[in-house]
Amino acid sequence: MKNPVQYTIVPKDPVAHLFEVTLAVPAPDPEGQVFTLPAWIPGSYMIREFARNIVRIRAESAGSAVPLKKLDKHTWQAAPCGKNLVLRYEVYAWDLSVRAAHLDQTHGFFNGTSVFLAVQGQEDLPHVVDIRRPDGDQFKAWRVATALPELKAKRYGFGTYIASDYDELIDSPVEMGMFELATFKAHGVPHDVVITGRVPNLDMPRLVADLKKVCEAQIALFEPKSKRAPMGRYVFMTLAVGDGYGGLEHRASTALICSRNDLPVKGQKEMSDGYRTYLGLCSHEYFHTWNVKRIKPDVFAPYDLRSEGYTTLLWLFEGFTSYYDDLMLARSGLIDEAAYFKLVAKTINGVLRGSGRTKQSVAESSFDAWTKYYRQDENSPNAIVSYYAKGSLVGLALDLTIRAETRGRKSLDDVMRMLWQRYGREFYAGAGKGVAEAEVEALFDEVTGLKLKRFFERYVRGTEDLPLAKLLAPFGVEWEDKRKNAKPGLGVRTAKEGNDCKIANVYEGGPAHLAGVSAGDILVAVNGLRVTAANLDGLLSRYRVGDELVLHVFRRDELMAFSAALAADDLPQVTLTPQAKPAAAARLRNALLEPQAV
Repeated sequence: MKNPVQYTIVPKDPVAHLFEVTLAVPAPDPEGQVFTLPAWIPGSYMIREFARNIVRIRAESAGSAVPLKKLDKHTWQAAPCGKNLVLRYEVYAWDLSVRAAHLDQTHGFFNGTSVFLAVQGQEDLPHVVDIRRPDGDQFKAWRVATALPELKAKRYGFGTYIASDYDELIDSPVEMGMFELATFKAHGVPHDVVITGRVPNLDMPRLVADLKKVCEAQIALFEPKSKRAPMGRYVFMTLAVGDGYGGLEHRASTALICSRNDLPVKGQKEMSDGYRTYLGLCSHEYFHTWNVKRIKPDVFAPYDLRSEGYTTLLWLFEGFTSYYDDLMLARSGLIDEAAYFKLVAKTINGVLRGSGRTKQSVAESSFDAWTKYYRQDENSPNAIVSYYAKGSLVGLALDLTIRAETRGRKSLDDVMRMLWQRYGREFYAGAGKGVAEAEVEALFDEVTGLKLKRFFERYVRGTEDLPLAKLLAPFGVEWEDKRKNAKPGLGVRTAKEGNDCKIANVYEGGPAHLAGVSAGDILVAVNGLRVTAANLDGLLSRYRVGDELVLHVFRRDELMAFSAALAADDLPQVTLTPQAKPAAAARLRNALLEPQAV
């Protein structure tokens, strides 16, 4: 191995949440080596300024200090020096999420984007990292979990790991601590399941068996003949906390966070809502192994992690992944069709309840992810649509349309397989390329033999609601909207703030909006009766649609009074019910929920 870039990372002070990183560059740029830290992490489309967590940094060569000049918020340049330039720096790690780094006495976690400075011009060289144990007897039982290949370390042990280049290094998060560990094989490929955090009576055998079904179904979707996974090993890393939810995909692993109550309990065989949600999260991030980690928008091939990468295609890469995550639970037999269509109905209701869907298309939502979706505020329901949620419904609508118009000969599965064959299968072998925006629609037409331009104009680039009731009917799924018995409401979403009832969102055109109430107001009284975080619904239930109410609110430190006429809480309440008859509709529906024969 010629002149690899070498890192050492040590949990230097877990109590102070500090990692210490040493970066050795055997052959620095003679003009002055430049180093840079990513400003964002792939899969989370927001500038996060990870360099702000570098507490101090210094450079040396041959035992002598080398001056460092900061060029911008995340870039440094060392003065020209001889060989063997060494950087030493400390990183503050106190972000309990899947996006950055976290360290305390219970565990350590980091994404490479948060801790590993890139050596400009040497990103394509092999990168070696020595992961060391923190000092102290209390850490002797700690282990390491990562998808990085071992160089001079035993699997799950501290020691030296290797990445083929900088991209693989930062796309391989690391968990260290005392964790539960299990391994299964999906079509011959080892998959590790790592659970960090206190989880009483964790039913690991059930979790492993369920994940195996999901992983094998997804592998078979993309490679139905060979059943060949795109990685040699995969790692599910989950941090269990009191209350949390999130996931981030990587090329051969995923970092997850969940409530410990969402994980399966020994002796409880029913599928709880929390466990189903957790399996859906695992399914979502695993599907990204193909869709976005290897099949990529061209703007992400390669990533420019110094600034935003704009694409109108996140509805396909995130939205379609959201479509397939729950669908794969059904195809794996983990949920039945009634449970699956209940999840679809929940997504439909969530999309239809925001007026932002009439103002922003999913293509625009994709492009604006950096400034709107990942920076939501109190007005977001009135201004934006989720490319995750509506994107998943676009995937469903396209799947139903393709299946219906080709009489079952083609489906969205065929489109995903073509994307994989053409753009993803050889991506990390050096032959892959990103998907250009102009190529997507043509590929759909090519694979299906249909002309789908009007669909894309209306529902992807346009803001029309998807005709899902009409599309589901031939598949024997009944659509019913039960809002006709709506209760009176103010057209707001509230949040608990201590014992106060805080107005979190004011929905456009609703009674509160028309009366003058604003998000952020603290609702203190309705018709002279005190409002708390728990009693608003009970108070409103005493009135009828059309009744005039006097609302007292605090806006900042000023007491204000407004008059509001209650309106029917006209939020969609769609239910989807699979019908047992006729047999033809049941066969069509089952075709959607079963792996398609190839």
